[in-house]
Amino acid sequence: MRLALAAAAAVVVATLVDDLLAPSRLSHARSPIALVGAGALAAGLLFLVPRARSLAMSLGAGIAAGGAAATLVAGLAWRNGVPNPLVRGGIAFNVADVAIAGGDGMLIAAAMWHAWRQRARLYEPV
Repeated sequence: MRLALAAAAAVVVATLVDDLLAPSRLSHARSPIALVGAGALAAGLLFLVPRARSLAMSLGAGIAAGGAAATLVAGLAWRNGVPNPLVRGGIAFNVADVAIAGGDGMLIAAAMWHAWRQRARLYEPV
């Protein structure tokens, strides 16, 4: 659980520092429902995933939860919407978006690996 919380905190800090230091004219307004959903997603990932007792899954969940929490914090902190200082092609995004995508990928890969290694236990009654 500590690893997930530390990863989440690091992502939130990195996102907010990047948003503050890299001025951007591009921003993305988030509805209150999206912000509540981001907070719920972060809380769910931080509470549930570490129970699987996989460090890789906890790290992936922490990174993704940090991205969701950073979206919530940035959405509340900036009046014009979440800043998107990173532009690639015609797409604007921020560090939180990258963290969500990378953390989800790591979480899914780690969950598949964990299930493969524990496949005999998958048939046990809950």
